[in-house]
Amino acid sequence: MSSYAQHIKTVTERFDQALADTGYESTLIYAGQPRVAFLDDNPGTFKVNPLFKYWIPVLESPKSAIFYRKGSGKPTVYLFQARDFWHSQAQIAEEDWQQHVELKIIDDLSQLTDDLGDALAASAFLGEDFAQPVADWNVKARNPQALIDHLHFHRAVKTDWEVENLRQANLLAAKGHLAAKEAFLGGKSELEIHSDYLAAMNFRESQVPYNSIVALNDHSAILHYDVYDVTPPKQRLSFLIDAGSLYKGYCADITRSYASEAGFYADLVNAMDTAQQELLSEIKPGINYYDLHVSMHLKVAAILEQFDFINISAQEAYDKGITSAFMPHGLGHFIGLQVHDVGGFLQDDKGNSYERSERHPFLRLLRDIEVGQVFTIEPGLYVVDQLLEEFADSKDINWTMVDKLRPYGGVRIEDSIVVGANGDNENLTRNAFKALGGE
Repeated sequence: MSSYAQHIKTVTERFDQALADTGYESTLIYAGQPRVAFLDDNPGTFKVNPLFKYWIPVLESPKSAIFYRKGSGKPTVYLFQARDFWHSQAQIAEEDWQQHVELKIIDDLSQLTDDLGDALAASAFLGEDFAQPVADWNVKARNPQALIDHLHFHRAVKTDWEVENLRQANLLAAKGHLAAKEAFLGGKSELEIHSDYLAAMNFRESQVPYNSIVALNDHSAILHYDVYDVTPPKQRLSFLIDAGSLYKGYCADITRSYASEAGFYADLVNAMDTAQQELLSEIKPGINYYDLHVSMHLKVAAILEQFDFINISAQEAYDKGITSAFMPHGLGHFIGLQVHDVGGFLQDDKGNSYERSERHPFLRLLRDIEVGQVFTIEPGLYVVDQLLEEFADSKDINWTMVDKLRPYGGVRIEDSIVVGANGDNENLTRNAFKALGGE
């Protein structure tokens, strides 16, 4: 049995159980369609419903849908191919998935509703329904939370086929990262660096899963920086790139930080890399991700102490909340069909959830670690003046060292990890760089 055949078998089993547990006979998963800007007819970039690409690796066929009846074991794919001389149609290559579905080509959504007949009224609709005629379809429920929670809880554990796609996505992204590093060392601007990143993957900008963060110098302290200066800075100090890729709908999300020369910032990057590697060694089934997040804060605190950013001990810095000013985001998140894959707060498939941490409100993952989960580990340390304002009069912080780091912005290192048994984890990101002769 091929890995995709095993994958779709797992997906059908998960849908069978989810439909049974939530009281639905069938589901219709709508791929979605592009939105247009206000007072305009020019559509934006289309992003497919992740629950659609969970079944089949088709990303660029808006208005398509998948119908699945509980217990049938085989979905019906309504692949929309418009009769349109204005635009080209998505080219759907011959692949394994087509042998495991009933494929119907349509050029009008009325063909779908006519074909389903009364079955539509018994179905749970999953997807966006902002446009006609979808908004008026007679369905039993639209995006029922109980069904969505059930599906999201279980898809946190990836199939072998999903992990294969994540490996390929990381290889693509690693190619881009190596090209971006060379562009930085060659003195290029942020826009030029990003162009080299895309070119190395042979991607259009619309094909990456999120807006790349390509930050030189102090821009590295802006956590979601995506402006891209068109001219290089007069002085090249540091480079942080957080950029990803897609392969068959699965996401890579990689961050690396680089120094222009040996010295203070290069040492800080090396210290963060060591801390990140130590965190990776702590990943084991049964522990809670929150505990990893706290461990990360204590390691960041140790770096703050090592580099004289604080005048107190590492433990005191964490206890007083100072580490959160230097490291405000979560340690990481689930990754897969989405960059920030959902389900990180779910306790079970009944929809019971963990409360968001009051101490660490931006942490996206509070579940216990299980074999087969895939998540990121991305510790960081930054000079964010807005967050440091709370400690403006504190003698616990060595403000001279803060000022020394400010022109460099910050540092972050991010890998994606597949959890194995007994700590036998797979680092998708480092393995990809190693395969390409990089790091």
